[in-house]
Amino acid sequence: MKAFPYRAAALLVLVLVASLPLFTACRDHRSALAPSELEALEAFRARRLERLTAPDGWLSLIALHWLDEGTHTFGSDTECDIVLPDPAIPPVAGTLERTEDDRVLLRVTKPDAVTVNGIHVTTTLLTDDRTGNPDIVRTGRILFYVIRRGDRLGVRVKDPESPARTAFRGLSWYPPDGRYRVVARFEPFPRPRIVRVPTKIGTEAEFTAPGTLTFTLEGKELSLLPLVEGPDSRELFIVFRDATSGKTTYGAGRFLDAHLEDDGTAILDFNRAYNPPCAFTPYATCPLAPPENELPVPVYAGEKLPPGFHGH
Repeated sequence: MKAFPYRAAALLVLVLVASLPLFTACRDHRSALAPSELEALEAFRARRLERLTAPDGWLSLIALHWLDEGTHTFGSDTECDIVLPDPAIPPVAGTLERTEDDRVLLRVTKPDAVTVNGIHVTTTLLTDDRTGNPDIVRTGRILFYVIRRGDRLGVRVKDPESPARTAFRGLSWYPPDGRYRVVARFEPFPRPRIVRVPTKIGTEAEFTAPGTLTFTLEGKELSLLPLVEGPDSRELFIVFRDATSGKTTYGAGRFLDAHLEDDGTAILDFNRAYNPPCAFTPYATCPLAPPENELPVPVYAGEKLPPGFHGH
């Protein structure tokens, strides 16, 4: 009788070991991607890491200064309105003036220390980022450029030696899973809609929404509202949240790009879902997911919270 507990325990261990493959199978329902799809995904993720960690990538962003009307000094002196943390930069390298016609005028006090798009200048009006190609001002190792968000103008400053870049611990991804690569049906609106999407900083960004994307995931029919830069664009930009948001993925949502095919479909590969810049820096101005893009299911695919994430 005394041996019975030991025999029972041994039998229980055997049962558990025999059942382990079943439990593992229940936990892991991943579906393999085709070799070509997996190769393309790996290349996408490598490019993502390369862009993020570039000397002028999002990890190099160290400041965002909003400009009121009037003149603002910039340089290495801590008394400047815009302090640039590089001792090689003159104490006061120049000024930025927000003019009455809502432009930004650059005046340089040390022409040999400052360039705009690689050219030494003394005075010039700076093109902001509305066109996607802002003028880049460089001094020392620092660069900055003007951004426009609604009626606000700001200066975005980047430093290749930023703590976020030098201490970066890499990206974290869910394992590739073919279940999250789905074909969506595009249903156009009678006319493209202009939608105003809230941003992380409390402003609104204006986009064009050409229609909706309808697809099936986890046995449920779902839809997303894609955004485009213009009514004729076939490149779709999606900001979405799902049941993993704020848990294993960034709380404000993730981004996903897709291409609208001629047959009215688009492949939504959530394995390529990626974090917005706001997941890495408090100085970004990211669009938030519109209410239409709150998915009621978890999307265990794509980019997860950055290692060491402490919230922005």
